[in-house]
Amino acid sequence: MSFSFYETMLKIWNTSAFAVMTWQEALMIAVACVLIYLAIVKKYEPLLLLPIAFGVLLANLPLAGLMSPPTENAVGGLLYYLYQGVKLGIYPSLIFLGIGAMTDFGPLIARPSSLFLGAAAQLGIYIAFIVAIALGFAPNEAASIGIIGGADGPTAIFLTSKLAPELLPAIAIAAYSYMALIPLIQPPFMRLLTTKKERETKMEQLREVSKLEKIVFPVIVTVVVCMLLPSVAPLIGMLMLGNLFRESGVVERLNETAQNALINIVTIFLGTTVGATAVADIFLRPETLKIIALGLLAFIFSTIGGLLLGKLMYLVTGGKVNPLIGSAGVSAVPMAARVSQIEGQKANPENFLLMHAMGPNVAGVIGSAVAAGFLLAMFG
Repeated sequence: MSFSFYETMLKIWNTSAFAVMTWQEALMIAVACVLIYLAIVKKYEPLLLLPIAFGVLLANLPLAGLMSPPTENAVGGLLYYLYQGVKLGIYPSLIFLGIGAMTDFGPLIARPSSLFLGAAAQLGIYIAFIVAIALGFAPNEAASIGIIGGADGPTAIFLTSKLAPELLPAIAIAAYSYMALIPLIQPPFMRLLTTKKERETKMEQLREVSKLEKIVFPVIVTVVVCMLLPSVAPLIGMLMLGNLFRESGVVERLNETAQNALINIVTIFLGTTVGATAVADIFLRPETLKIIALGLLAFIFSTIGGLLLGKLMYLVTGGKVNPLIGSAGVSAVPMAARVSQIEGQKANPENFLLMHAMGPNVAGVIGSAVAAGFLLAMFG
């Protein structure tokens, strides 16, 4: 009786996933648990980080086969089919539709100079691209790595799926992880590169933007950008369509769906399937460590680029522009703008920079998409 029980338990063990788990898979499961901790306990962008982390966990469970492609004898894993929305560029575009519906371009329209701050904050893309080339990455791979500096996860996924899909797990996780860590990454450089006097600068209230301006803006941006860079039309087109839903005032149901139900559903699918691409045998390579390091470099230099132009605008305007809003040009709406607000209030409790920082912040969304279109045109 006892021998039979022993044999039964041994058989169960030998046929279980525990018997075939490798140390690499165990390590990736541990990484997933750390990311889950950061999402839940530290609240580092939990809407993105939690599904990504659980996707990593699911993909590294031996024998589960959730990302397995279909074969003659099997239909394929659930996450494999959901991942096709990433591979075909559907999810990033739908995310942009929701972002557009949630975004007020008023601060950018009221202060068009914010476009320059948004452009300057793409510096990290090109710095990381150059360094990646020096480290031996191919131009298409370097372009995909560099776009991490745009601090825009959907754009990074969109470009990488076109240029270097084999790097998507590392790039997507690096992009979203660093976006979540913006409150830790940016402040030291914001304080290092600006003086207390500059950080204390109070900015004048923005002018009121008319409804006509807000309606015309997405139409003009769509025509100009998509004519200039047709490859980025899915991102810019959906971003501006969502914004037109918001500003038109005649499709409230569509606007509510785009900025709530739709973007939430797509975020679940996008985050989980992107995380599920981080299987141990692909993710645990020396190239992955290089990509993660280059992603951090890109974020830092994008922050620096925005801050330096902010300092220049402070000088040119005679102290009317607080340089801290330049760091918000890294996209990551609205986190980067909130960081500018927090740092500004630390220097001067009467400082209210949020709306001023939203101008460069939304300009950064457009800027990162334009940079992706340029890189796609060059190396696609």
